[in-house]
Amino acid sequence: MSMVYDLHVHSIFSDGELIPAEIARRYAEKGFKAVAITDHADSSNMEFVLRRLQGIGKELEAHGIEVIPGIELTHLPPAKIPELAAEAKKLGAAIVVVHGETIVEPVARGTNAAAVACEYVDILAHPGFITLEEAELAKEHGVYLELTSRRGHCLTNGYVASIAKEAKAELVVCTDAHSPGDILSPEEFISVALGSGMSRKYSEIITSVNPKRILGRL
Repeated sequence: MSMVYDLHVHSIFSDGELIPAEIARRYAEKGFKAVAITDHADSSNMEFVLRRLQGIGKELEAHGIEVIPGIELTHLPPAKIPELAAEAKKLGAAIVVVHGETIVEPVARGTNAAAVACEYVDILAHPGFITLEEAELAKEHGVYLELTSRRGHCLTNGYVASIAKEAKAELVVCTDAHSPGDILSPEEFISVALGSGMSRKYSEIITSVNPKRILGRL
């Protein structure tokens, strides 16, 4: 099986249950190649979170896994997304995720559109009923659309996959893990893509090749 990557995980620095070391150890034990810790942030805590994640990867390399510092910009007014995404990159975020317009939270309308138009955004998480026009912009600007295993957010995975296919936008699978029970095995990870209607071959691409492409932009 190809190596898999999870580029959307939460730690105790937002609403996750685990410290970075335990995240690294649990993902390494599952056989993952890399994991990105992307805690929820706005302008009030982004610098705090990123300063504590920077450098932790070197410390945890002994677990045999790459730990990547990132951020998930969450529930921002859409007009603030470009500014804070750029600032996140300056502060050392290797991965910038934007909390998309999931159907199970009151995310501001316009969030998806602002995220897919921003050059500093890597992943639009759980984008709910993203429009074809927004997916086409994601393709144009190199923003990957997330298929997720997160309860509630995953309800629109099939829709996201179909819109991405029509727009030729790129997909990536992430868990949005907050607790030990959210961490999947590599086979379960691929099953998220399979359950969204992807072929086995393409499921392996979006869990292995596409994350490497994102990381290759660092």
